[in-house]
Amino acid sequence: MPGRLFLDLTGAELAAALGMDRAAVEDEPRRQNIAPGQQIIVQTAEGLGQMRWGIIPVGRVNARGRPVMETLINARSETVFDKSAYEGVGRAVVPVSGWYEWTGEKRRKTAWRIRSKDKGLLFFAAITDVWEAPGGITVPQVATVTCPPNQDVAPIHHRMGVVLQKEDVPTWLHGSKKDVVPLMVPWPNGLLKIEEARDVDWDAP
Repeated sequence: MPGRLFLDLTGAELAAALGMDRAAVEDEPRRQNIAPGQQIIVQTAEGLGQMRWGIIPVGRVNARGRPVMETLINARSETVFDKSAYEGVGRAVVPVSGWYEWTGEKRRKTAWRIRSKDKGLLFFAAITDVWEAPGGITVPQVATVTCPPNQDVAPIHHRMGVVLQKEDVPTWLHGSKKDVVPLMVPWPNGLLKIEEARDVDWDAP
């Protein structure tokens, strides 16, 4: 499942590629190491914008009635519409060039870069929320939706992000629950390129 992301386009280039207004993202640089807790570019029904990657579900409880304390960066497709922690969330798409996964033991892990074989954009299905922070500050938040892996990803991870076909993005953003449930499936096999990521500065944004 996506733990780090990368985007090979600037915000202005991304907006141009999608044919969308760039005002909210035009100053964003290319980024090779996007981590949870950082601002990321998202597409919502209103257009392109930025949100914090990670939902803090303040005031929500789990199935046992206990408060949900952890920050949620990924939501399982199997339960995203059923868990009380996700009640009332919105939907968005996170456009990226790809993501990273790791295999191996601690201190000896191997980082893997995953992208489309044609080097095109990938569109992660996501959910959104707004955190009412102390001091009256509102923080828009986003979490990607995950599903079982396809055959490309299975050797390195047991989950992957739900990747949408570009033509299915409007359905994800505007459709009913019945409309979007069929979209939450693994990406077709053979369309991803996976290579060892040896050239990434993990301390840089």
